[in-house]
Amino acid sequence: MTTQAAFSMRGRNPDVLTCIANLSNDEVFTPPELANRMLDTLAEAWAADHGGADLWADQTVRFLDPYTKSGVFLREITRRLTDGLASQIHDLQERVDHILTKQVFGIATTHLTSLLARRSLYCSKHAAGTHSIAKAFASDAGNIWFEPTEHAWVEGKCQSCGASQKTLDRGEGLETHAYAFIHTDDIKTWIAGLFGGDMQFDVIIGNPPYQFSDGGFGASAAPIYQLFVEQVKRLEPRFFSMVIPARWFTGGKGLDDFRLSMLTDRRLRVIEDYLNSSDAFPGVELQGGICFFLWDRDHPGDCRVTTHYGGQAVSSLTRPLLEESADTFIRHNGALPILKKVMAVENGGRGNMLTLPDDKQFMRLVSPRKPFGLATNVRGKPTPFPNSVKIYQFGGVGYIDKEAVTAGTEVVDEWRVFIGGAHGGQGHGRDVYPTVVLGVLSTEVGDSPGE
Repeated sequence: MTTQAAFSMRGRNPDVLTCIANLSNDEVFTPPELANRMLDTLAEAWAADHGGADLWADQTVRFLDPYTKSGVFLREITRRLTDGLASQIHDLQERVDHILTKQVFGIATTHLTSLLARRSLYCSKHAAGTHSIAKAFASDAGNIWFEPTEHAWVEGKCQSCGASQKTLDRGEGLETHAYAFIHTDDIKTWIAGLFGGDMQFDVIIGNPPYQFSDGGFGASAAPIYQLFVEQVKRLEPRFFSMVIPARWFTGGKGLDDFRLSMLTDRRLRVIEDYLNSSDAFPGVELQGGICFFLWDRDHPGDCRVTTHYGGQAVSSLTRPLLEESADTFIRHNGALPILKKVMAVENGGRGNMLTLPDDKQFMRLVSPRKPFGLATNVRGKPTPFPNSVKIYQFGGVGYIDKEAVTAGTEVVDEWRVFIGGAHGGQGHGRDVYPTVVLGVLSTEVGDSPGE
């Protein structure tokens, strides 16, 4: 075929994918600018590992977005390959067909996003349709797969993803957000069934769903992005890049094991950390910020951690993710020398340093969550009763049975109440940086111990 294909990935003004609204904070569309930053980081790593070779000039590399929504990653990968392979496959239509049928694959999160992704990639929601830029597909789905999946409910929770049955068992015809990619125990066999038994992906990249409502108090939600990370690692791609909330840095809410596995994985070679999520996702506010990472299967080592704030990269340092003196991730590069000073004491003035004993470390004396084993929605009775403990709760005070305190019992009768002006954002859950952690300290002393 010698005629030029009706194909153009440039010159769209405006880019339609910068204009669509997010489905929710659970499923956030990736801005094209951020997708291209991730692809630039990937191409840099590929060149470093392949003697300077151009990733986009390799017609054998296979790409997968296993949680495609808008199709922006697939579209931008295709655009880059179309330019990079021009000297090898001269005919544009032949080149486009090769890329779309043999190099670029996606798994959509919902029926709606499957149509949107196909429209972004093939310029038609039907890959084999009249208006599609691809001319070699036999099916309308092309290489973007979606089929409805059911949750596996056990005692009110999905045993695969932890979704709440009360929230997401919505009946026939409504989207249940049962993501097929994390509803299989054998991801390699499942992928082989979709795309062929010899399918090994070199690059997996994308932006997964972040959380489910877990049926808890208020807007309580359980993270699920870690399930996607774990599944991708089982596929063993050469490179893997994903954008996720940065809350995993500190664990909690079911993320402790995931955090440890990430921080001890030396294949995690790049973390781009956005302290304000709006710097990466304009108009989207996710408490704790956002990050994307690059995982390199064949070249383990220290990780380059770059901090972004106010639209700029303010700090970058290649370092271990777990410092010798810490059991958590030190997010700010500038805090490392401070940590090392705090964690050491002078040994009798002789100049050598010793690690600070555990019982002298402040982190051993505080609890980040539920220090007394009480849920955040606990509500006491309005008046005291025998063996009761006074609690300060939202909207005033209350009294609960002392036996309900399952942790920290050794301090209940010893300490009064210390209340700091601490918060995690500004107004209605909005997240800002720098965050005021401790403002004006106020204390309230009870009439007697046990408060």
